[in-house]
Amino acid sequence: MSDRTEPAGAAKSDKALASRRIVVAAIIGLLAGFLAGMFGVGGGILIVPALVLVLGVKQRLAHGTSLAAIIPIAVVGVVGYAAAGSVDWVAAVILAAGSALGAIAGTHGLQRLPQRALRLAFSVFLIANAISLFLTLGSSGPQKGLSVATGLGLLLIGLVAGTIAGLLGVGGGVVVVPALILLISMGVAKAKGTSLAVIVPTAVVGTLRNLRAGNVDLVLAAVVGITGMASTYVGTKLAMEMSPRLSKTLFACLLIAIVAISFVGARSSKDVVSEVGPTAS
Repeated sequence: MSDRTEPAGAAKSDKALASRRIVVAAIIGLLAGFLAGMFGVGGGILIVPALVLVLGVKQRLAHGTSLAAIIPIAVVGVVGYAAAGSVDWVAAVILAAGSALGAIAGTHGLQRLPQRALRLAFSVFLIANAISLFLTLGSSGPQKGLSVATGLGLLLIGLVAGTIAGLLGVGGGVVVVPALILLISMGVAKAKGTSLAVIVPTAVVGTLRNLRAGNVDLVLAAVVGITGMASTYVGTKLAMEMSPRLSKTLFACLLIAIVAISFVGARSSKDVVSEVGPTAS
């Protein structure tokens, strides 16, 4: 009789653990979606460390899963900002052209860099962007018109953002938003909306490549992405009411906090897969 009850008990335990993972993934999605709407990012700055530290997902798989989850979140965010007229579509198209190429290069690097190097690169990336946001706390002034020089600059920024998105599993908004503010003095709300418009094609290109490499947990990505859609619109509404200075300050502080949490988690636990491994995809 014990031989029959032990497998049944083990199966029940596995189901409970899988259910817990889904619930945690849903919470991660809600938080990430809210941040995406508030700050014009894909939410990967929260999704990646949460998957690694809370669910024990391997660093590389977390990056690929995060990029896939970002797609529906960014779509909802774009709708919210576009409804308020806060998307510069011309700038978005130029940025997207560069970011699509960058995403190909970034996902290529994702398959080859060691797990520890990916974690370190992610933390350094967040610190650099927190610093850049503090440097743009002043008033940006009227937006500059697009010229050949600024157009080329946007193309290059898109290339960098796409490479980072493909490599680190973020949408690239933490590069695009401050860059738009610094390069052409774009207003904060419009920079966020434009960033989300760029994130959608970037994440699609990167995810297609990650799927070919088997580097996406589709179930976790779906749960995070779908639940994130519910809170993204709320974030966009709050962002419209928030002062640009407060928005930038909160975002910079958020990046620093995530870096600190990531470093603490990295010291207390190494790259291990969770008890049940990746959810079947």
